[in-house]
Amino acid sequence: MRGWTRGRLFGAALFLALPAGADTLEVRLASGQVLAAWPMANGQEACLTWAHSVTGGKVVDCFVNDAGRLVLARSFLHDFAAGLGEVAGRGHLRAAESGGYWIEAIDEAMPGNRLALRIGAQAVDHRLRIGTDDLALSQIAPGAAAALILTTPKNR
Repeated sequence: MRGWTRGRLFGAALFLALPAGADTLEVRLASGQVLAAWPMANGQEACLTWAHSVTGGKVVDCFVNDAGRLVLARSFLHDFAAGLGEVAGRGHLRAAESGGYWIEAIDEAMPGNRLALRIGAQAVDHRLRIGTDDLALSQIAPGAAAALILTTPKNR
């Protein structure tokens, strides 16, 4: 339970520091509790990383704030494992320098400015990175139903 307390305190501290009127990226549990919130400027990127459930390889989905819309911009995949791969007409494939590949220019808006997420166990290591901040979701709330939500002054 200590991790939950840290998450609550961490989220509350970040939430209180938000400038009024800013677009905000929140990690919100299904209960409505906000684990963390960051100001997210137009064009800013936030990346969700985890270990693939079959191969254990790294997977990354990167989202941007596109004029108040949460948009999936690109994804990193370690290989063409189960459930991974390129979808025709949805971005373009580029080999990554350290292995694996990026699918770039996906430009898929998330319905309702939210991405539903079941936070994985510690072995899955779900993390959210925005700027220099790194939130270890799997340590704070393993197994929890959550969502990444971009809120704007218009939709609060």
